[in-house]
Amino acid sequence: MNRLELIHLRVLHEMQQRGSLTAAAKTLGLTQSALSHTIKRMEQQFGVAIWEKAGRGVRLTPAGLYLLSLAQRLLPQLEHAEHVLDQFARGERGTLRIGMECHPCYRWLLQIVEPYLRAWPDVDLDVRQKFTFGGIGALFAHDIDMLVTPDPLQRRGLVFEPVFDYEQVLVVGREHRFASRTYVVPSELEAETLITYPVEIERLDVYSQFLLPAGAVPKRHQVIETTDIMLQMVACERGVAALPAWLVEEYRRQLGVVPVRLGRHGIQKQIFLGTRSGDAKVDFIADFIRLAAQSRQKPPAARRRRATK
Repeated sequence: MNRLELIHLRVLHEMQQRGSLTAAAKTLGLTQSALSHTIKRMEQQFGVAIWEKAGRGVRLTPAGLYLLSLAQRLLPQLEHAEHVLDQFARGERGTLRIGMECHPCYRWLLQIVEPYLRAWPDVDLDVRQKFTFGGIGALFAHDIDMLVTPDPLQRRGLVFEPVFDYEQVLVVGREHRFASRTYVVPSELEAETLITYPVEIERLDVYSQFLLPAGAVPKRHQVIETTDIMLQMVACERGVAALPAWLVEEYRRQLGVVPVRLGRHGIQKQIFLGTRSGDAKVDFIADFIRLAAQSRQKPPAARRRRATK
């Protein structure tokens, strides 16, 4: 029975990474002859060419390109598994890598991180925000272990746990014409500068759930990455923004900003933690989810106010 071996994938991966057979052989600790023989034997076993000569070098055939794409998906997962096993063998827990698809959630995350780090002294945390293929792709590629997102995409092999509910509101300066209003309708934002995070429009709730269904667009759309700067702009009457109500409450007294409901019924949202199905039961990952789920009953700002009384 013909078998595909890990070395076959490693050879193709290193060729792609290093740019030549010689460099790939050196990285793998093989001679160029041994490397070529390994691929030639595989070609004989499966009866298909993996590469062909192109001048002084070689180029991959369609079969070789398929194996290369397979290597690019599988090898990072295997390397991660080897790393985790090595950490367990040394009595270490390793690193919990958290990806963020929720810009304003850093303040909430910090409240979870503090008790978590005390409970798990052998676990480090790494927070990442930019992904080559998006948050879901980063989970599947093992670039992150957990995804914080308000917009989960259900995929086989992934699990999403809701951790708290919140309302998305419009935030305006205290002298703004909307400041005394209970709610606004989409057409009223057509005369406003709308400030948002640098996220695709279709993934911004104020667009997808409020403006676009009504055929409304703001007078101007301005992108700002930092929450503090965004709220300073709003406080100075330079525009309006859509943010979680609990976050606006934190800044309300400090900056004099005011939350206003988006539509008569508002926009209700949830924050989810996504993990790979097999990782959801890993002790240090499961405990992070448990701590985060404790925030389900009360939003972050409310819990902090209660704690300081």
